[in-house]
Amino acid sequence: MDQWLNESDGTLVVAISGTGGVGKSTLALRWLHGVRHRFPDGMLYADLGAYSSIEPADPEHILEAFLLALGIPASNMPTGLPQRQALFRSLTSGRAHTFLLDDAVSAAQARPLLPAHGNNVVVVTSRRRLSGLSLEGAAFLDLHPMSIKDSVQLLTKIVGADRLDRERNQAEELARLCEGMPIALSVVGARLSARPHRPVSREVGALRSGDRLATLTHDDSSVSAVFDLSYFALKRPSARAYRFCSLHPGRQFGLSAAAAAVGEEPDELEESLGELVDCNLIAEVSDRRYKFHSLLYAHARQQAERSDGPDEREAAVRRMAEWYLDRSAAADFTLRPTRRRVGSRFRTRPESPFPSHRDALRWLAEERHNLLAMVQTADEHGWDDVTWEFCEAMWGFFLHARHYDDWLQIHELGIPAAQRTGNLTAEARLRTQLIVALTHLRRFDDALGEGAVALSLAANANDEFTKAALLFELAGAVEGKGDLQAALRYLRQAEVLRERIGTERAAALCRRRIGEVLAKLGHHDEAVAILLEVAEYMSTTDRAEYARVLTRLGAIYVRTGRQDASTVLAEALGIARELGSPLYEAGVLAVLGDAAQQQGNIAEAQHHWAAAVEIYSRGGDPKAEELSARLSSLPSPRKSDS
Repeated sequence: MDQWLNESDGTLVVAISGTGGVGKSTLALRWLHGVRHRFPDGMLYADLGAYSSIEPADPEHILEAFLLALGIPASNMPTGLPQRQALFRSLTSGRAHTFLLDDAVSAAQARPLLPAHGNNVVVVTSRRRLSGLSLEGAAFLDLHPMSIKDSVQLLTKIVGADRLDRERNQAEELARLCEGMPIALSVVGARLSARPHRPVSREVGALRSGDRLATLTHDDSSVSAVFDLSYFALKRPSARAYRFCSLHPGRQFGLSAAAAAVGEEPDELEESLGELVDCNLIAEVSDRRYKFHSLLYAHARQQAERSDGPDEREAAVRRMAEWYLDRSAAADFTLRPTRRRVGSRFRTRPESPFPSHRDALRWLAEERHNLLAMVQTADEHGWDDVTWEFCEAMWGFFLHARHYDDWLQIHELGIPAAQRTGNLTAEARLRTQLIVALTHLRRFDDALGEGAVALSLAANANDEFTKAALLFELAGAVEGKGDLQAALRYLRQAEVLRERIGTERAAALCRRRIGEVLAKLGHHDEAVAILLEVAEYMSTTDRAEYARVLTRLGAIYVRTGRQDASTVLAEALGIARELGSPLYEAGVLAVLGDAAQQQGNIAEAQHHWAAAVEIYSRGGDPKAEELSARLSSLPSPRKSDS
């Protein structure tokens, strides 16, 4: 604000907005007191009472108080807003005042109280964004919660440095639990001040273990009461949106997910969410995407429990779960259009909202944590079909992103859910998916154990599709244990089954893996011939798989010293980046590092391997550790390599 003041050549108007309790009035007063020496004609203050227990202040009455303060006798007080406004502007013209218009309800309420052009400063605070003041040339400041450092400093001023220094880590945790809200920090600080022997750790424990909003109360100060004032001033549709959005399992959500919760179309809901943003009850983090502050999230849930019945709340959560599942299924269709699926979402192909492979991956990555939370929510509600179908719908994303912790976690919920429905095929397919994660995590015995159970289920269901998929995945587990010949047997059995069933792409995947195993056995010419055949097929049917085949070919070319390795790998890298698949990109980078090392270019090898390690590390892939070990074993690059 100092910069705005220094650059101003007339009356400066600053509009500070933020949620209740974030410290708008405190900031305004502190700043105005700090610059008061530049405004010798004094400071005028008005509480506009937007959230008081009575009606908001009438500008006409505020102007009467201002005029009296400016020396107009009561006997000469004009009547009516226009007359008082004209006199007020005349008296403030060319003078140097500061004004604080606190807790405004709207720009229309504040506008008549703005002084004439001159050396004046007006600060208007409001829980709403007073965009209408832009017509008056106002500067806008959205006040956000404080940082951990600033929060601890505020607590230090209230409680005392000696006390907090003894429990510094606990003080920082206290600041995190209050999430930078000055009103919450002040309540906690007041409680600690009133109990000089109470350890900070006990305050932390109280906030962690109980209802934080109920705990954040001291004497007549309550964080919940501050939030209530904003909530009860909302229009009914916005109040309902506030409550139902809080039923979302994560604090950040998109417009369409919120519309599913409320039971409206997104375009219909946008106005209500706009009011919540204007009132600083939620924040807009990007276009049509919103976020709750954690204390407001708890407050909104509290209001939902008070205002909406359990059946209505459960129906809202179910609508969200169905929306996320439908959208995940559409994304999976985009990623793997030919894959056989058994879930109800896949009985008819949905109209996809994702124009490309990259768009589908981007949405899945953005919603990753919400999807995981929604699977947990579905499980808690006993919605078994929804729970296991999420596992199937997220399969393509797992193959690209390899977030193994997520993968294991949702299958631990999905497999029992499929069991409870009695769907043998679904259970067998989910166990097959789990085998892939276990194999990549080097848990080969666990993978083989899952495979034995899944093979039995597939046999009981007379499901040759799943049996072929199981043989394909079990090949990876036995290969990991070093039995390459057994891997070849599994893969050839799977290939025969898939050719008999008529799943051409799946049979081609078997041939790709056969080529990889043959290369490990040293049969490079045979491996190359098979992989070239698969590459030709995949080049017109599956760009993602085509990139993987090129990567495998490139690795063999590097190993055998062929000069065309760089051309093949460059094409694979381009496709991986085009598709937006970091995992496939990491695979190419690892082979490019091998090629650079073979050519003696140590700096380039380090560059490629380090980039691959960064990608693999995000998902907890053991390949990150392997490549890191190879990186550390490299000699320092010569200057000529740099």
